Amino acid sequence: MASPIDPRLIKRATATRGFLVAVGLVGVLQSLLMIAQASLLAAAIAHVFYTHNLDGVARNAAWVIVVFIARGGLTWLTDVLAHRASAAVKSQLRRDVLAARLADPYHSPTPTGTLIQVATHGLDALDGYFSKFLPQFIMAALVPIIVGVAIGVHDLESVIIIIITVPLIPIFMILVGWTTQERVARRFKVQMRLANYFADLVAGLPTLQVFGRARAQLKGLRKNEDANRAETMSTLRVAFLSAFVLELAATLSVAVVAVTIGFRVVDGHMGLQTALYILILAPEVYLPLRMVGTHFHDSANGTAAANAAFAIIDAAPAAPAASDEPLAASTDVPLLRFRDVTYRYPVPGAPDALARLSFDVRPGEVVALAGPSGAGKSTALGVAAGFLHPSAGQVLVDGRDLAGVSAQAWRHQLAWVGQEPGMITGTVADNIALGHPGAQPDTLRSALDRVGGELIDLDHPVGDAGEGLSSGERRRVAMARALVRIEQGGATLLLLDEPTAGLDQAAEAQAVDAVRALGVAVLVVSHRPAVLDTADRVVHVQRVAQTEEVAA
Repeated sequence: MASPIDPRLIKRATATRGFLVAVGLVGVLQSLLMIAQASLLAAAIAHVFYTHNLDGVARNAAWVIVVFIARGGLTWLTDVLAHRASAAVKSQLRRDVLAARLADPYHSPTPTGTLIQVATHGLDALDGYFSKFLPQFIMAALVPIIVGVAIGVHDLESVIIIIITVPLIPIFMILVGWTTQERVARRFKVQMRLANYFADLVAGLPTLQVFGRARAQLKGLRKNEDANRAETMSTLRVAFLSAFVLELAATLSVAVVAVTIGFRVVDGHMGLQTALYILILAPEVYLPLRMVGTHFHDSANGTAAANAAFAIIDAAPAAPAASDEPLAASTDVPLLRFRDVTYRYPVPGAPDALARLSFDVRPGEVVALAGPSGAGKSTALGVAAGFLHPSAGQVLVDGRDLAGVSAQAWRHQLAWVGQEPGMITGTVADNIALGHPGAQPDTLRSALDRVGGELIDLDHPVGDAGEGLSSGERRRVAMARALVRIEQGGATLLLLDEPTAGLDQAAEAQAVDAVRALGVAVLVVSHRPAVLDTADRVVHVQRVAQTEEVAA
């Protein structure tokens, strides 16, 4: 059975350390309050039994109420600390997961469905881990010792029985824990499979509808749903059975202590006040251990989610040592230079996607990459953006090796328009302002008008994946966003991947003129003659990795 406290959580999520210390202090205070409560109750009850009057009972009752309030306050504090720690850890892990994905966005080994499941619902399982399991685990390490010592001071025989019976609960917990961890891990895998299947199904739904195969996927979807339902119910069944086993063990252990105390009280070998004191405290010894077992499935869910997140984080390539020194474009040195750049995707037996490509892009130049589909033009843009690292050759930016420039410093210089421009839920203005947050509405309007978007309202709503905009409108919004990023954000290189596909000739000419008027370095991939004609130079990329540079 794996450690209940993942050391990676303590190392990576700093909020976990403070939470564990705080819960430890709360556990000590809770133990002391339990002892005080038992003393007050035992003294009050014994006094009434022996004296048959209520003298001093009101005072003891008032102190018991104070103890109850204090214990309630400590429980509330534990919940607050747990939720804050959980939120901080989830936020940090989500940032790390997204950073790992962004470190290698082109060929991440993690499917999109798994990434979404882990970053959303998956990591939410840490709520139960922090709010239920970890506090009880810390309590189980502290409370039995402190309360056991308090009992041992008054009665050695009872503490010996406790020492003998307490280990039974961890033993049962370990036996049950193996099964629980196995079931939870299996359920998590089934959830990932369902998430990936559903994501693939949604992505391919248009194609399935075209070929009349959409309804045929219901069988596979129902099969995955049934498997997920079965695994969930199986996990819950084990959780309930484990709680029953631990409850039974704790109840029998307390009963043994109670029976021995009862015989000794009857024989006159133990006073009533001491007996009541021990009987009140004895269940508190077993309670934290019992609750650890009850909430162990929360631990299994939390660690399964954390393991999935760490698997994504650990799979990210290590970032090379890079300089944060800002780049300063110079007309004397090409802003971007490819020197015999070769790239091969990390797939066994894969051919070169790009081979021995060489060209320069100087400030103010428009350089076009042309060639047949599959020749590696989009791959070249990925290398230029720093998303892909050359298998051979060298990429120079401002005379420096791109491998030695920090990704943040280089991407600050870039503006990008892809084949399928990314859109966020909001308005057209929100999407254009991504180029430079804080840009004024007049700036956004001007940029959109210059790329042919006069008829697009800045307040027009945009849904998921650009819903509400046509393909041509999405490209215009993306072009306007790039203009804002260059003019307001200081970008010096514009990367365009088929920027005018789907536009008519008039709109294409207007977009090309807007790009040309920027006066910055432009690297564009296109098959459109109008785009190639306006370029200063055209680099023809061939599948056999031969390149030919033609003056415009």
